[in-house]
Amino acid sequence: MKRRTIFAFCLSLVAVPTLAGEHRATKDEAVAFVNRAVAHLKVNGAAKALADFNDPKGKFIDGELYVVVVDLQGNVLANGANHKLVGKNLLQIRDLDGKYFVREQIEIANTKGAGWVEFRWNNPVTSKMELRQFYLVRNENYFVGSGVFKP
Repeated sequence: MKRRTIFAFCLSLVAVPTLAGEHRATKDEAVAFVNRAVAHLKVNGAAKALADFNDPKGKFIDGELYVVVVDLQGNVLANGANHKLVGKNLLQIRDLDGKYFVREQIEIANTKGAGWVEFRWNNPVTSKMELRQFYLVRNENYFVGSGVFKP
């Protein structure tokens, strides 16, 4: 009886993530996702692309991957996971560790043109605060980004 209980418990540890359908995106998937968004922006123009990025049922939201577009003054132009942020300036926002991550994103966009920023943010799939590794690419006067979450 005790062996069955232990076996059932061990099986549940393996089965729960599978049953929940939890897929953790990879950094390579995030880079490809951002590159696809940048290409979409260049082909279709800002107005259409931003509308597509903000569409909650569109092709630019895939689990924990979603497109974020922020201008170089910190104003959110698109956020596929949280439409309430569109139109807001996030220069003063900090993550749970007190990090001004939008300022860091803008700094990378201005100096390197592309790169990674880590910060703590709400994962829309798990509804938990998690470490986010966010990849961004500068495109004109804004950056386009997305990222992966690490529990």
